Amino acid sequence: MPKAKFYFNPNSLKYERAVLPFSKRLLRVTWWVASMLVFSSVVITLAYNYLDSPKEKQLKREISELTFQYEILQKRMGQAEAVLSEIQKNDDNIYRVIFEAEPIPSSIREAGFGGVDKYKVLSGLDNSQLMIETTMRVDKLLKRLYIQSKSFDEIFALAKSKNEMLASIPAIQPISNKDLTRIASGFGYRIHPVYKTSKMHTGIDFAAPTSTDVYATGNGIVSSVEKGGRGYGNCVVIRHGYGYETLYGHLSKILVRSGQRVKRGDIIGLVGSSGMSTAPHLHYEIIRNGAKVNPVNYFYNDLTPEQYERMLDIASRANQSFD
Repeated sequence: MPKAKFYFNPNSLKYERAVLPFSKRLLRVTWWVASMLVFSSVVITLAYNYLDSPKEKQLKREISELTFQYEILQKRMGQAEAVLSEIQKNDDNIYRVIFEAEPIPSSIREAGFGGVDKYKVLSGLDNSQLMIETTMRVDKLLKRLYIQSKSFDEIFALAKSKNEMLASIPAIQPISNKDLTRIASGFGYRIHPVYKTSKMHTGIDFAAPTSTDVYATGNGIVSSVEKGGRGYGNCVVIRHGYGYETLYGHLSKILVRSGQRVKRGDIIGLVGSSGMSTAPHLHYEIIRNGAKVNPVNYFYNDLTPEQYERMLDIASRANQSFD
């Protein structure tokens, strides 16, 4: 029981029991409750901010370990990216060059994917930036690996068909001409025989008597046969595959038909002077991936190094073309 309190009443000259009004008692209780609430709040706030529970300590240790593992993963991905970059460099500059395949553009190898929303689930966390960067690097690395895998599949397929490819790429002269005396005009700007102006000559002219045999320079399929045209006159185009085509112009006679399969060394026509031509000769072109290239770089199968050097010199002379 709480102790009773008394006070001296001067009117009655007696000690009387002190009785607090209800309002004061309520005020005291309220003040006490408020004080306890404030004290408890302060204690809880300090404990929450500065004192960790065993569970929180365990979670923080796990977060620290995961952060450390993320940093290690970042370093390992950097090493993997460096190795993959070297593989891609060799792929573009060695493997694909050997098999006459175009390098894969960096815009494809490094192309982006997805969108910002793809990583939205990782945002708003304490280590969001680290996790997002790591996830993006993993995604990019996986895509680069996928593209490289596809490139190796293509190279493997090309390697399997290497013999066919080597037989198809133009590699000999279209006219038997090992003494090289019949190269009349090379690739480049030459004086046009009719217009007497400098004009791009997109092939090589081989001077030869009428009815001299003309040979297919690689395996392929005859894709076009034109007769009596004004420009190249009687003309044959062979599609060799692997991005290559060859054109044989100003023939006096065509000995193949459209759609016919031919092999390197097959006679496809005879030298003439049909079309816009000033003398009997063969106009020979090589088209690679739609662009006309210098045929002088594709005569390596039937010339010695000395003959090839001499042919380069003859073909580079700025003279007048025959067409």
